[in-house]
Amino acid sequence: MNQYLSKIGLFAILVTVLAALLIQPSQNSFTIISYGIEEVKSDSFDHSYSTYNSLLNEYVDKDSVNYQGFIDSRAQFETFLRTIGSVNENDYEGWSEEQKLAFWINAYNAFTLKAIIDHYPIKRSFSLVGIFYAPSNSILQIKGVWKKLQFRAVGMMVTLDEIEHQILRKEFNEPRIHMAINCASISCPDLSNEAYLPETLEQQLTQASINFVNNPSKGIQIDEQKRKVKLSKIFKWFGEDFIENYGGTVLFNNYSLKENAVLNFAVQYLEAQTAKEYLMKNKLKIGYLGYDWHLNEQQDPNSPPS
Repeated sequence: MNQYLSKIGLFAILVTVLAALLIQPSQNSFTIISYGIEEVKSDSFDHSYSTYNSLLNEYVDKDSVNYQGFIDSRAQFETFLRTIGSVNENDYEGWSEEQKLAFWINAYNAFTLKAIIDHYPIKRSFSLVGIFYAPSNSILQIKGVWKKLQFRAVGMMVTLDEIEHQILRKEFNEPRIHMAINCASISCPDLSNEAYLPETLEQQLTQASINFVNNPSKGIQIDEQKRKVKLSKIFKWFGEDFIENYGGTVLFNNYSLKENAVLNFAVQYLEAQTAKEYLMKNKLKIGYLGYDWHLNEQQDPNSPPS
C-alpha cells in the first residue's frame, strides 16, 4: 500500500510540473531577446582591449569570476560592448587574421559575461532542463542563452551559437579556440584574466591549451591502474575540429581518426614527460569526464559551502 501511495505521489508531482510547463505563455518559446547595445561612432577600434582587459584583471581570479564586480562596473563594461557592435564591416575586412580571431574570442567571452550579469543571481527556470538536469545557478537556466539571445558585433546581431559555430569554427582553422572561449561553467576552460590580443594570440592560445590539458579535473585525466584516459567532453563534442591540424601524424594505433587527433593534441601540450610516454606507449580505453555546469562564480568566503 505504501509503495502504491508513493507511486501516486510521484505521478502527481510529474503531472503538476508538466501542466505548469504547458500553461506558460506560448510566446516565450519563440521570443528572441536582444542584448544589442546602440552603436557608438569611433575612428578606430582599440585592439589593445584596454577597458575589457582592466575589468578581466580585476574580476577574474584563476578559474572563477566575480560577477557582482562586473555588475558594479556595468557602465564601463557596456562602453566596451558598444565598441564591439560599432566596428565597421569594411574596417573589419581589412584586419589581420590575428586581429579578427582575437576579436571574436573576446566578443564571445564578453557576451557570455553580459548574459550572466543580466540574469544574476541566476534562478532555477521552470523547464525540464532547469528542474531535472541543470544546477540552480547554471548558465543552462538562462532560456535561449546560446541560440536566442542576440548581441551586436560588427554592426550585426549574432547569437553565441553563431559566433562559435558559424564564425570561429567555420572561418578560422584554429581548434584551440575551444580552450579559449568560456561557457561560464566550472568544467569549461578557465576564463582568462586578460583579453586576447593579436600580437600575443599564439602565446595565449598555447598557454590556454597547456592550462586545460594539464588540469585533470577539466581536460585530461590518465588512470594507469584502469589503463584508461578520460577526456573533457569538449573533445567528444568538437574532436573533429582537431583532425586537420593534429590528425596527420599517427602516433596512436587502434583509435579513431578523431581520437588520434585529440591525443596528438594532448601530447603536444602535456607537461609531464612520464604522462606523455605512458599515453603514447599504451593502448588505453577512452572515456569522458563528467561536465560540471555549475556557474564559475567566486564564492563568498563567509558563505557556507554549497
